[in-house]
Amino acid sequence: MGETIPIAVPRKGRPLESVLDRLAGRLGVSELADDITSTLRHEKALTKGTVDSAEEHVYHRLADYSTVDDPTEPEYTLLRDDRAGKPRRIVFDSVTIPLEDVPGVPDDAAIQLVGREEPFRALRTHEFALGFDSADLVLEEVVELRPEPLDRIADINARIDPADTDVRVITGLGDTVYHTLMATPEVAPSSRSIDRTFLESYEGPLCIEPRYERLVQAVLGTRTLEGVHFEYPDDGREEEAAIADTGLGVYLTVTGSTAREHGLLLGEQLFPSETVLLESTPEVSDTTAAVRSLLNGADLETELAVEG
Repeated sequence: MGETIPIAVPRKGRPLESVLDRLAGRLGVSELADDITSTLRHEKALTKGTVDSAEEHVYHRLADYSTVDDPTEPEYTLLRDDRAGKPRRIVFDSVTIPLEDVPGVPDDAAIQLVGREEPFRALRTHEFALGFDSADLVLEEVVELRPEPLDRIADINARIDPADTDVRVITGLGDTVYHTLMATPEVAPSSRSIDRTFLESYEGPLCIEPRYERLVQAVLGTRTLEGVHFEYPDDGREEEAAIADTGLGVYLTVTGSTAREHGLLLGEQLFPSETVLLESTPEVSDTTAAVRSLLNGADLETELAVEG
């Protein structure tokens, strides 16, 4: 086998499934993708206690999954879950996928998916040339805060200081959910939308998750947040319930049903939370560039698209 291109990927959850779906569509590895996805969904259910846990101990299951001699079979590892009691959870570790008969890529090349807790940070330290991670993490860590709001991927790249990191966003994978502005009827404007324009004249508390503070500042713009101060949910408190107590907040929503159950009105979808393909530019070889082109493409239904 010739050059193997390592690609940092999330260890579990929707972002990893989106990457696997992408590879299944581009490389015809649907069986492998389905195998990894079903294994991790089963292990998540065991961790949450939603399926019968009368199975072998977690270490025995891990040994069964990862006793492989062929690198093209997936391997797994253990991660301490952040749920109550902090159980050990089986998550994705690695797999190698040969790139045979792929246009523009050497016949003996391969990619190796390598699980990382935070792939973006692994690219920042030049461990990888390519990786997938949430666009949120890029906003949380490296974008410059400006008075104007941020709502496009082209703007993300433009706000990354080259002296801070060489990592750039290439494209999104279309697994879009939204950071959404929401308010109680008492706080919501009676004759206007719950949007950035409303926030410009609003003064008072805005409830957000602490880890999204920089993201919210970037997405809304510092000018919009003049007169606004952040409040945070108490530990263990449901985010929508905390927003209902505060009157106004920003939270990541899929359907918005839980927000409505707490009497909240949904406002502007401020920014798409989406898995993105990332590149550490100095590490890109000719083969890496060919793989990047393979993973990119115009067939994606994504809120994020690089221009130019």
